[in-house]
Amino acid sequence: MNRERLIETFRNIDVKNKTAVELYKEISSACMNEILSEKQKAPVRCAYYFSVEYLMGRMFFNNLLALGILDEAREIFAKKGFDLNTFEDVEDAALGNGGLGRLAACYLDSAANLGYPLYGFGIRYKYGLFRQKFVGGEQVEEADDWLKTWGDPWSVRRSDEKIEVHFADMTVTAVPYDMPIYGKSVNILRLFQAEGDGEAEKISEYLYPADDCEEGKLLRIRQEYFFSAAAVGQLVQKYVKKYGKNFEHFPEFHVFQLNDTHAVFAVAEFLRLLTKEYRLTLPHAAEIAKRTFNYTNHTILPEALECWDVTLVEKILPEIAQILTRLHILAKREWDTCGYRKAEIEEMSIVRGGKYSMANVAVYISGRVNGVAEIHTKILKERLFSAAYKHAPDKLLNVTNGVTQRRWLLLCNEELANFYDIHLGHGWRKNLQAISEINCDDEELLAEFAKIKAEKKRQLAAYIERKEGVKLLENAIYIAQVKRLHEYKRQFMTALAILRIYFDLKNGKLPDFTPTVFIFGAKAAGSYRRAKEIILFLNKIAELIANDEDVNARLQVVFVQNYDVSYAEKIVAGSDVSLQVSTAGFEASGTGNMKLMMNGAVTVGTMDGANIEIVEEAGKENNYIFGATVEEINALEGVYDPVAFAEEHPRIKRVTDTLTDGTFEDKDGKLMDLASSLFEQTYNRADHYYVLYDLLPLVEALLKVNEEYKDKTLFVKKQLKNATRSAFFSSDRAIKTYAEKIWKI
Repeated sequence: MNRERLIETFRNIDVKNKTAVELYKEISSACMNEILSEKQKAPVRCAYYFSVEYLMGRMFFNNLLALGILDEAREIFAKKGFDLNTFEDVEDAALGNGGLGRLAACYLDSAANLGYPLYGFGIRYKYGLFRQKFVGGEQVEEADDWLKTWGDPWSVRRSDEKIEVHFADMTVTAVPYDMPIYGKSVNILRLFQAEGDGEAEKISEYLYPADDCEEGKLLRIRQEYFFSAAAVGQLVQKYVKKYGKNFEHFPEFHVFQLNDTHAVFAVAEFLRLLTKEYRLTLPHAAEIAKRTFNYTNHTILPEALECWDVTLVEKILPEIAQILTRLHILAKREWDTCGYRKAEIEEMSIVRGGKYSMANVAVYISGRVNGVAEIHTKILKERLFSAAYKHAPDKLLNVTNGVTQRRWLLLCNEELANFYDIHLGHGWRKNLQAISEINCDDEELLAEFAKIKAEKKRQLAAYIERKEGVKLLENAIYIAQVKRLHEYKRQFMTALAILRIYFDLKNGKLPDFTPTVFIFGAKAAGSYRRAKEIILFLNKIAELIANDEDVNARLQVVFVQNYDVSYAEKIVAGSDVSLQVSTAGFEASGTGNMKLMMNGAVTVGTMDGANIEIVEEAGKENNYIFGATVEEINALEGVYDPVAFAEEHPRIKRVTDTLTDGTFEDKDGKLMDLASSLFEQTYNRADHYYVLYDLLPLVEALLKVNEEYKDKTLFVKKQLKNATRSAFFSSDRAIKTYAEKIWKI
């Protein structure tokens, strides 16, 4: 990239009489011209990442940072009278739901910056996840037309490389849009847009259509097959054109990574092409696939381990259904020959109860299967995929998730990055491990870091006031719980803990309480009723506290609207405390915990997911661990009675009673439903996620934070220790592990 030429282009841009949108497109296009002019030698072997989600966030500032011209661009346009921060209003490319999609984005960033040839495939949704606003405290979803105002100058339409995808009842044209990912190499994220008639275009209209009816399930199947088939079809076509029809060498040039079960139709399509179009036998095609595919599991939750009704797949993809059924038979024969027990074969079967188990397809065909945190991988080996692990222990391995420090430190916390520059030189930017050399006992460094944290808190407060119209308490602890809204993540438990603290403040039991702000950000899936009820409950608590003059100068709850990557950049940099309170054994890893740690937040959390490794890196003494462990949770199954437990603990019963005693208006019975989830069998057993069991330990942990925060030197030291011990959680480390142990690139 010709840096000087690009800077000169910026100098020549005339800002007069141009709208912000026009300038955004002009500046972005200038950058794209330089990026696309890069000439690179094509690598022999490439990795391809298949993911239904990519939560890329804004590309403008990230790309200018990657190009090494962000500071110069700010200065050049400031002299012209234009503030680049105007582009803070650009819509996020919210083509993902949460951690899964953001992880994919981080991995593409790291691969490009390390020079690994990793190319992504996914769907170019017309609308992002959804725009969220609150009406009367309840979530309301609005279509996220992310292209409407600012467009997408960071992608290039490749009409010449379109490909047809066939269903039983329609043929859809998949048109690729290429988004370059700039770094040491320029990699490509290729997103396919569905074109054709109105029904065809629905395929790339919305991420995750509701699948609580047959129509929704069929659309989900169409989406997953659509992008998988388009990607596999193009790669196979290019291989045949270059190397011929001998597929023995295909794995020498290609390695495929399936990002959870959404992409597993790629396996079936690969086998279909090789058997139908190129006349290989299924056993031969399967052996080639086993040297090509790998699978990352992100969850043990049954509802997220996709199982599709055989009849539904047969209805719109009869050839794919036939391939999956034949693969099921082939696998069973293989296992019978190898002496697998009947129970093991049933556990691993591709067809189970009239459904295709997409996870079992992935585990059978993949050369390597990885979990995303040490404890998660342990659970996969011991429980979810125990039979596969018993017979092929080398197949399963761990690659703990990571986040890119370029977006989650360099971009969102320039002050902390400059702090490292001053005390370490610029070398840490290429070798993040160097930040561990910071002396956390040095009082001058602690004072500098405290000033940085105070400034980031000030910026966050200003941002929330601008976006939400809410002024945060001054000189307060900022505690953040920002992530997808799900029962196992236990935002509900945090709500009850806040109420417990509220009542204790109200009753004068916490006379020396440090002012505290709880910041929530989360979207609940449109059809996830209970998650939306939790949002309502938290907003009612926020309103109760805000209107109570006895406590509102010491306690505050803010639930920000439309939480996205750009909002996250502000919150992770400005928070003192990271809440990671999932039920032990349910959170595969988490990545929000890593982003907050990297910016100096201490963790209040359970021993779950990557929290365990955070504690190993930064020290248990520098975080606040509470709650039941996986082993303790397992021991409670069948013996835990939440009704009796609440009766035995009046401090718990006092807060759960607010759901039913009229403390909050509940004309639609939504809070009553939350109470039912704690005390009655609904679609899960009562208190399935042990909210009540861990509630008082969470309150104690929060009060311990509140007390220790008074000793500013002690607390800042804990924060700096976390920040400087976060290098392990860089996605650079994770990508190196994939490249060396799985992809061999």
